Amino acid sequence: MKALVVFLMAMPETPSLAEAAVESGADIIELGFPFSDPLADGPVIRRAGERALAAGMRTGRCLDVLAETRSRVSAPLIPMTYSSILDAYGWERFATDAEAAGATSLIVVDLPADERPETRRIQLVAPTSTDERLALAAETTDGWLYLVTVTGTTGAREEIAPTLAPLAGRARAATEKPLYAGFGISTPEHARAAAEHVDGIVVGTRAVEAAEQGAPELARLVDSLRTALDREVTAA
Repeated sequence: MKALVVFLMAMPETPSLAEAAVESGADIIELGFPFSDPLADGPVIRRAGERALAAGMRTGRCLDVLAETRSRVSAPLIPMTYSSILDAYGWERFATDAEAAGATSLIVVDLPADERPETRRIQLVAPTSTDERLALAAETTDGWLYLVTVTGTTGAREEIAPTLAPLAGRARAATEKPLYAGFGISTPEHARAAAEHVDGIVVGTRAVEAAEQGAPELARLVDSLRTALDREVTAA
């Protein structure tokens, strides 16, 4: 079965949203810890982060949301944030507190694969990654390798980037670990197309948009993506 990863920004209502997503077919929840200068985020997720910060969602409160989410779902929960957040909070302290709150792993968007090797995390690679960098990321990643399908920020696009297939091919040559693709995947059609090349997909921008409309809309989106992925597997 292809994995479906759903990104949600940490807010007081996020635990109930995560519960709806998992009940509708999400396998993993990425939990965004907001940052004031999110270089990898497109306008939708950037605005969601701004709203979270305006609502007082600093690291401690985000960890509380993580713990509450863990009390509601058994699916893997992965905080996703930026290095500056962990610099301020303390890397070891964050690792300890996140694990205590129920985190399964961690994604640090702007942390190169060769820095802080003691920090267990999911590594990201992009179409511009060299073979050497890709091999290092594949060797050190925690569980699965995150393929960024485009060079640029998150956000919905008309179709899957043509750079995904060659990137997936290079990654397959470097590792036997699962490959999950994200950035620019927002529709069932995108999900099916991406799943031809990878083992799972990550949906961020569209999930955040749906979550802003409430749990029922998010559930409908996740169900449509789950159905598309399952049909792709059946067809294969």
